[in-house]
Amino acid sequence: MRAIERIWYGAGALAWPLLPLAALFWLVVTARRAAYRHGLIASHRLPAPVIVVGNLTVGGTGKTPLVIWLARHLAARGWRPGVVSRGYGAQVAGPAPVTPDTDARLVGDEPVLVALRAGCPVAVDRDRVRGGRWLIEQAGCDVVISDDGLQHFRLARDLEVCVVDGARRFGNGFLLPAGPLREGRARLRRVDHVVTNGAPLPGEHAMTMLPGDLYALGDPGRREPFAAWRGRAVVALAGIGHPARFFRMLEDAGMAVEGRAFPDHHPYAPADIAPPRDGRPVLMTEKDAVKCREFAGTAHWVVPVEAVPDPSFVARLDARLQELAHG
Repeated sequence: MRAIERIWYGAGALAWPLLPLAALFWLVVTARRAAYRHGLIASHRLPAPVIVVGNLTVGGTGKTPLVIWLARHLAARGWRPGVVSRGYGAQVAGPAPVTPDTDARLVGDEPVLVALRAGCPVAVDRDRVRGGRWLIEQAGCDVVISDDGLQHFRLARDLEVCVVDGARRFGNGFLLPAGPLREGRARLRRVDHVVTNGAPLPGEHAMTMLPGDLYALGDPGRREPFAAWRGRAVVALAGIGHPARFFRMLEDAGMAVEGRAFPDHHPYAPADIAPPRDGRPVLMTEKDAVKCREFAGTAHWVVPVEAVPDPSFVARLDARLQELAHG
């Protein structure tokens, strides 16, 4: 865990020297939101419904798996979804179409993962309004999912989904940089749905992450059931917002895990994923895997996960989709 995360999720007193900066951040956030709310800064509405999936905190909450689930769900309901993303660390301004074979170093790891798993058009653009318009006009999409962007008020939205980490919640409850919050917790009262990756509180919808069959990174056709790895000793790599969650999932499945945590969106090099000399296999998340494909060996395996939201969320979502479909 990084030092700043130990402050956010550990001893509260360590955050106190940062509270003046957090107060300044609160003033900026509040003024900016008020400017959009009163029309001093324009929000732009696209000619198709927009669904924003985001979070209040810095770091991983399980947002991207839910975006993938949502895109598939929309397609199954007859929609033609597209996903727009800022693309963390992207080297392109956009709009840049993303395919499963796109270099993650150019557009970011999460957009490539979404393109790989969601089976729908994906665009990376620093300007989400422009990127969303490209999806509608050039890719033929009739609904746009914004991967992140809960605080990107320039893009008007028809539905907001906030994803919460059920284990870490909101840390010490402070805004950046004293805590992990991008906005105050009162923002939850204004979103349409709160989906919790873990145990929900009243008014929230639960979301479960289910691991699928493992596949060899260098040969995706080689697959093994997740349950077949019980009792095996493995090295696990995770460059995600909350690596401990990935390690714990493997341990709960009965594996003996040596966890190697990297910063979120880590740019992997071959040395980072080198297998140990004792022959143990190396397991990694799909988000990490899209950055390691070109130098993977036979010891590297990928652990896919599927987001499974609570039926109550699905029912409310479908009701809202019906409303959007009929204008």
